[in-house]
Amino acid sequence: MANYTTLVPRFLRYVKVNTRSNPDSTTIPSTPSLVTFAQDLAQEMRTIGLQNVHYLKENGYVIGTLPSNLDHSVPVIGFLGHFDTADFNAEGIKPQIVDNYDGQSKIKLDAAGQYTLNTTDFPFLANYAGHTLITTDGSTLLGGDDKAGVSEIMTAMEYLIQHPEIKHGELRVGFGPDEEIGTGADHFDVQDFNTAFAYTVDGGTEGQLEYETFNAAEMKVHIQGKNVHTATAKGVMVNALQLAVDFQNGLPQAEVPEKTAGLAGFFHLYQLNGNVEEADMTYIIRDFERTGLEARKARAQELAAKLNQQFDMERITLSIFDQYYNMGEILKKDMTSVELAKKAMENLGIKPIIEPVRGGTDGSKISFMGLPTPNIFAGPENMHGRYEFVSEQVMAKAVATILEISRLNSQA
Repeated sequence: MANYTTLVPRFLRYVKVNTRSNPDSTTIPSTPSLVTFAQDLAQEMRTIGLQNVHYLKENGYVIGTLPSNLDHSVPVIGFLGHFDTADFNAEGIKPQIVDNYDGQSKIKLDAAGQYTLNTTDFPFLANYAGHTLITTDGSTLLGGDDKAGVSEIMTAMEYLIQHPEIKHGELRVGFGPDEEIGTGADHFDVQDFNTAFAYTVDGGTEGQLEYETFNAAEMKVHIQGKNVHTATAKGVMVNALQLAVDFQNGLPQAEVPEKTAGLAGFFHLYQLNGNVEEADMTYIIRDFERTGLEARKARAQELAAKLNQQFDMERITLSIFDQYYNMGEILKKDMTSVELAKKAMENLGIKPIIEPVRGGTDGSKISFMGLPTPNIFAGPENMHGRYEFVSEQVMAKAVATILEISRLNSQA
């Protein structure tokens, strides 16, 4: 496998920039730092030789093109990544390099050793014996989700430009913001991108190839209580916090993320704020079947109605909106993109891991916009927190996979 000399330096440069997205923002992108990063990325794209590079103010995406070097026509394909990072400290990221990890030892993240990567908590760490790992210092996330993918796409394009003997059709690349807050692809311009199909390079473990995702909805629960002095509360007080507990306890207690796996969906309470007078809860609801998602939404509404029956007014109100759907509905109609990626991995000696992803990608929404977009691995593990790490060798294999997909497509 080729030595992609710019890959790791590029990745380290990217992750040191704080591009944490803001779910409370009303702007697109959600923070000024995302705009700056996109514009810097656009300049880098021009520098390495991509053409028609443009930044779209309407959606925060930066798009570029690598023209075909073929004498015949093949489908135009694309590669997509996101450059925002998740809801965890992203200020002052200090990546650490662990050379030739032995597959057994504890890796101290912070100097005091309060936070470690170890095979007791993370048994799969043993799979990385002999790898060069990039970790955090224990105080931030790393940002490999998805700056690993962005780095890999950029490095692959740079490699193709520097090696014109490698044949490829026209390739389009796109990098966007706000994937982590679920709004990044809402305004993606499929017509501007103009490809037959695309790939998000936004997976984790080597070999991941994902074309099925959850169906997803967000549910906001508002509870209006009535606060009076506890001395005279009997028959008068309505404790909003107690109603919040009752609502949570009324949902299936085994159908939560920490108790489910595989194809099992869940209700996940991830935010609760309030007092006796008023409380607000935020859930995400997930199911691999669209009918299952609708059933979960109906169950929550029925529970709210049941709890409201004990009052003379509606104390619990729900606001539910769909976030994305299972892209398998679209991709199963034409598996060309999936089979191409599978063949590319097999050609490189990478075992494809084809499993439904317990989450979603920008490709979930983009596929329903008319552009089939499965997801391929980028390498990060333990994403969204201080224990995140990525293997340099796996990142290099992701670059090779992008190159091999492009090569195979040139023979279409």
